[in-house]
Amino acid sequence: MPRDPPALLMMFFVVPLWLLAGVADWSCHRMTHIERTSGSRESRLHLLLFAEMGPPLLAALFLDVNALIIAFMIVMFVLHELTSFWDVSYAIGLRRVTPFEQHVHSFLEIIPLLGLSLIAARHWPQFLALFGAGLEPARLDIALKAEPLPLPYTAAALLGAGVVAALYLEELLRGLSAEGRVPHLFSR
Repeated sequence: MPRDPPALLMMFFVVPLWLLAGVADWSCHRMTHIERTSGSRESRLHLLLFAEMGPPLLAALFLDVNALIIAFMIVMFVLHELTSFWDVSYAIGLRRVTPFEQHVHSFLEIIPLLGLSLIAARHWPQFLALFGAGLEPARLDIALKAEPLPLPYTAAALLGAGVVAALYLEELLRGLSAEGRVPHLFSR
């Protein structure tokens, strides 16, 4: 079990907060009847947003973090931000995005940046090496962590992410059902 503050903050603050924000976001969409307003198209954007953050989470859980992994996380963060802008731009004209939901979106945008910052702090020499600075060369290999995270923690993080993914998938199915594209399985 890591004992350094950046790792502990990432494990027991950032990841749980990200998952809770995902549940809160899904709940906001459900309360505004996304299936009857912006529909399955917005739900697909939500799944894309989740998919953009899933691989960096898996990398943090299982891989040795080096310059390559940090670069990958930066690219995925930028893609996530662009998709977030696309998502809100699309939704705002089709459904009411409440102040609470806007606040939840703020969390969903800043939490990945916070996580990336903690990873950069924890692996500072490799972060610097990514930009040609520092004292060590950039490592660009893909390898499993030498000291894996505890299995109960990893299982809990994966289970939590799976629950949030399932909620967003349920949202998509509700939208497709409302559009008549799948049987009405989710009618109220």
